[in-house]
Amino acid sequence: MSQAEPTSTTVDAEATKATVLEALDNVWDPELGLDIVNLGLVYDIKVADRSVVIDMTLTTPGCPVSETLPREAEAAASAALPDFDVSVEVVWDPPWTPERLTPEGLQRLGFS
Repeated sequence: MSQAEPTSTTVDAEATKATVLEALDNVWDPELGLDIVNLGLVYDIKVADRSVVIDMTLTTPGCPVSETLPREAEAAASAALPDFDVSVEVVWDPPWTPERLTPEGLQRLGFS
């Protein structure tokens, strides 16, 4: 009797996270002119099976793009991973501060 092949494929979580981050590099905050990754708005990317949950924040709770930016992030990640269920959760803890900017973000905004 031969062993059956597994019916599900194993997802490489780190490769999936890298794909999501690359896609999110193309989602820009129009007020600051910088992508959400280098702004430090992406807090976490959770991968399980064929599901991705992105925890992100905004620079302020009253941010003018509070409705559109999470939708753009979800659309970008979904386009990069069409076989995955992608969702974005907006979180406020910890609050965003300029210290979350990446070195590249600091440079692009003229702080280094």
